[in-house]
Amino acid sequence: MKTNYLFTSERLGFRNWNKTDLSEFANINSDLEVMEYFPKPLTKKETSDFIDRLQKHYDTHGYNYFATEILETGELIGFIGLAYQEYQTKFTPATDIGWRLKPSSWGNGYATEGAKRCLKFAFEDLNIKHIISVFTEKNTKSENIMKKIGMKKVGAFNHPKLSEYPEFEKCICYEIKKSNWKS
Repeated sequence: MKTNYLFTSERLGFRNWNKTDLSEFANINSDLEVMEYFPKPLTKKETSDFIDRLQKHYDTHGYNYFATEILETGELIGFIGLAYQEYQTKFTPATDIGWRLKPSSWGNGYATEGAKRCLKFAFEDLNIKHIISVFTEKNTKSENIMKKIGMKKVGAFNHPKLSEYPEFEKCICYEIKKSNWKS
């Protein structure tokens, strides 16, 4: 069965989520290595709720943290995409770009390739003018991807949604503007 992707990159397909993704996405979200820079792994129920929020976000905004698959195999490797963030900081409200991939897909350049393609979608198809990305201060792997896709550091802040988790609360924000973007 051929998947109808919203768009593709050279090796990846991007689509909205469906309930058949629950088991595989729950495996990703429960992996301690994947969730190292988050307060805790997610349960299957929390992952189901997350999929519901992603689907609603897509219905409202026309984008989300997209289910991301390897085109050649159809394997779901996690998400790469966009989410509108309204928590209170000097950097928000804004559209965030983010990624979460399973370890077997790490080291292949998928996050960078997918993030570049999502920026193209954001700037060319959605006409979003400004994108941010946020990471907990120790997550240098994500920071490296932000640099590779042309984002620039704009500052540090204490994330209001992480105030109960002091070891994760300090975050760094990067940004890229459509006017500075090169496809």
